[in-house]
Amino acid sequence: MFQSACRRLLLQTPGRSATFLRVASSAVHRPNVPRTIGSTRFFSEAPKEEAKEVDPMAAVAAAQAEKLLAVKKQLWEIYLSTGRGANALFEAIDLDENGAVDPEDLKSFMIEVMGDEDPKEIMPYAWNRLEQRAAAGVQYDLRHFKKWLVAATKMSADMKNSRVMAYLMQNPEVGERFFNQLPHQGLHAFDDEEPANYTWNEETMSQSLRRMQYAVRGEVAMLADKLAAEGREILYTNIGNPHQVGQSPITYYRQVLALCDLPAECGVDHPKAHEMFPADVIARANEYRDIIGPSGTGAYTHSQGILGLRKHVAKFIEARDGYPSYPGDIFLTNGASAGIAMVLQGLMANNNDAVMIPIPQYPIYSALIAKLGGRQIGYNMDESLNWAVTREELDSKLAKAKKEGLEVKALAMINPGNPSGNLMTHCDIQTVAEFCAEHGIVLLADEVYQANVYGDSAQFVSAKKVALDARLRDLQLLYKLASSELCSGVVGQIMTSLMVKPPLPEDESYELFRKETTTIFEGMKERSRKLVEGLNKIEGISCVPAEAAMYAFPSIQVPPKAVERAKEMGTTPDNLYALSLLQETGICVVPASGFGQAKGRVGFRTTFLHPDTVKAVDLFAKHHEKFVKEYS
Repeated sequence: MFQSACRRLLLQTPGRSATFLRVASSAVHRPNVPRTIGSTRFFSEAPKEEAKEVDPMAAVAAAQAEKLLAVKKQLWEIYLSTGRGANALFEAIDLDENGAVDPEDLKSFMIEVMGDEDPKEIMPYAWNRLEQRAAAGVQYDLRHFKKWLVAATKMSADMKNSRVMAYLMQNPEVGERFFNQLPHQGLHAFDDEEPANYTWNEETMSQSLRRMQYAVRGEVAMLADKLAAEGREILYTNIGNPHQVGQSPITYYRQVLALCDLPAECGVDHPKAHEMFPADVIARANEYRDIIGPSGTGAYTHSQGILGLRKHVAKFIEARDGYPSYPGDIFLTNGASAGIAMVLQGLMANNNDAVMIPIPQYPIYSALIAKLGGRQIGYNMDESLNWAVTREELDSKLAKAKKEGLEVKALAMINPGNPSGNLMTHCDIQTVAEFCAEHGIVLLADEVYQANVYGDSAQFVSAKKVALDARLRDLQLLYKLASSELCSGVVGQIMTSLMVKPPLPEDESYELFRKETTTIFEGMKERSRKLVEGLNKIEGISCVPAEAAMYAFPSIQVPPKAVERAKEMGTTPDNLYALSLLQETGICVVPASGFGQAKGRVGFRTTFLHPDTVKAVDLFAKHHEKFVKEYS
């Protein structure tokens, strides 16, 4: 146990001794030759050179102190990263085992493990409260210690629980809640208040879950809902949800789903079915009904998904990559999030297990890693190289992780990029695949936007194809095909099959299907181009071309006063900017800090799904000019 190691190291103080070693001064320019008389060894020394006397017990004590500090740092890092180990931390500070921690000892502990007289990882109000308690000489028992840890642990500045909950409590129009009856005292409650006496409260709950954050639906989105409920017109560009912003459904998909859901006598077997539905739609619906069986769309299926539908997916992957694909290896999961969670649950076995994730990244990764108590290691995508990844960056971050005692279990690769909107080249993918194969790291290839590629000469290449082309036989690769909008039920499985097995040119539905899908695709392609061009014309905003997916990720320059104002508010410059943009224009974006970004960068993510997105460029420009003037 870590706490036992702490106690042993601290209590094993070397006894006093009169034994000394005589060590020649480092100023000696000739070798010292030891000679032995009996059992005693002496050093021949140069004339007039002074010798240092070193207490061997002092050296042992110094070594033990160094080990103790390493253990303390490890305990703190585990808690900071996973939210677990509060009891071990308490015991590491409570070395006399009296069930109480002196605030001065806690202060010393925090300063020691962080090497900072004013620890940046501790919320300022919690640190001030600790100093007040130290001055009053009031000790912490375990319960109040945990309460202080909850208050002290820094949350992401753009999505603090307290602000989000304040919106919910003060604005019932976004969903009335029974907050005042819950065992919650708030993050800013003083630590001398009695913790709520419930088995589940803010102190006893999973701290990993408390820290789990999803910026896409954070403070900015909640304010947007509030304004919408008050009658304000809001342009939601924060979430990649096409139908929510008016994208028409594909007729072929909906017709097949309808006939699968309807009882046979009302659908495929209805006397007038052929008058209402094309023949190929009825044929496909009958095919699915035969595969699913008499249980229909309302029953459970095999945990991996219906075998016949998995065969369709396997055939698609095989045709795409030119290599065999096996339905027994395919899992149709509860959307992207469930697929990620299932894999990470299998990987995260210890507190030191880690996953490398791209920066910027889709925040479901960081959220789930936090929830599972794992560690996340961000590897930076290079914005100046159209969000490319380099081998040097991967090697550097892996070496740093190993130095910190972490075991990297997996690496997530998002291609096409979310939020960056980039398309990785064959060379980039091979760099990542070779890195993972060399180090025995599982490669998680997130490829849900593979159909959304807009560059005239750009082409999506899967991680599986690149790995097999390069003969990386030792690589463990898992990849995601289905988009996050799909559900785990039978309807979602059918939709996946429809996606990978569309109507053929000779089918009756083909022309309408081609027209609808082409219209949607060309519209997104045109909006992505015009949005990026428009943003790049605004002074102080720059945006890498959105080659794929459905997002743009511009970088913005904000005045120093805006940075200072954000700091005063306890938020990030991105969040300050996004809130201002929403209030001034009604445009809802996601602060870039929610995805991770290079130090000093400020930006946001916006989709280009909404038909009015391009028109909104003028609003972006007017707001940016006003924001800069306000803080200049």
